[in-house]
Amino acid sequence: MATFRKSDAVLEARNLNKTYMQSSGFFVKKHKTIQALNNVSLTIKKGQTLAVVGESGSGKSTLARCLLQLQPIDSGSVLFKGKNLATLSAKELKSVRRDIQMVFQDPYASINPRMRIKEIIEEGLMIHELGTTSERDKKVRSMIKKVGLSEADLVKYPHQFSGGQRQRIGIARVLIMEPQIVICDEPVSALDVSIQAQILLLLKELQKEFHLSYLFISHDLRVVRHIADEVVVMHQGKIVEQGTIKKVYEKPKENYTKELLNAIPGGRFKFKLN
Repeated sequence: MATFRKSDAVLEARNLNKTYMQSSGFFVKKHKTIQALNNVSLTIKKGQTLAVVGESGSGKSTLARCLLQLQPIDSGSVLFKGKNLATLSAKELKSVRRDIQMVFQDPYASINPRMRIKEIIEEGLMIHELGTTSERDKKVRSMIKKVGLSEADLVKYPHQFSGGQRQRIGIARVLIMEPQIVICDEPVSALDVSIQAQILLLLKELQKEFHLSYLFISHDLRVVRHIADEVVVMHQGKIVEQGTIKKVYEKPKENYTKELLNAIPGGRFKFKLN
C-alpha cells in the first residue's frame, strides 16, 4: 500500500451533520427526527481508495449525496483541495462536479434506455462543452475500449447489454470527464459474484492508469477488502471505527464491526463480542 501524507488530501468532510424529518401515522401524524449524519469527518487522499461500510440506513448514501452537494448539510463543511464547496459560485461548483463523479449502484436505472451508448458516454462532455465534435468522438472511442467493450458497441442501446456490461458503460461515462475523485455507491452489489470480481479488477486498473481517488461505499466487507486501502465503518449516522484494511479486519475494536466481519460468508472471521 502507498504511504499518504496529510497534504495529499483531495476531499475532506469536516463534522458533517444531516437530519431528516420522518412522518408516520394516518389520522394522527407523528414526526420523528432522523440523524442521518452525526458529526462525520473523513479524508480522501490522492490515489487512495477509502471504503465506507455499514448496513442499510447507516448514512452511507446520504454521505455520498452531501459530498457531491446533491443534498444540503445542516452543519459542517466539505472541502475539495482545500476549497469549501459551500462558498463556491454556481460556475465554480459546476467545474468541481466534473472533478467529482459518481458510479451508481444500479446499472439498469442509471443509464437512459433511449440513448445509444455513444450518446451516454459523450453526454458529460456535451454538458460541460468540452472539446470539438471530432475530439469528443476520439475520446469516446478510446474510453469504450478501456472499459473492455468495443467501438461496435457504441451504436447499440442499453437493453442489448448485461448488467456487468452496463456498469462498464457507466464507468466509461464517468471517466471520460477525467475526474480526480470517483464516488462508487455500491457499484457491484447488483451483479453476480463472478462479475463483481471483474468490475473490481477493472476499477483498480483504471485507478492506477488515471491516478484516481475512490470513495467506495458498500455494505459488503468481503468486497471492500479487495479494493480499499482504508475503511470507515458507519452505524446510525456515526463513524464508529476507521483505519487501514489490515487493522480493522484483524483487530476490530467495536462490536458492530465484529458483527459485520463475522457475517462474511465462509466463516473466516469469528470475533467474540464484548
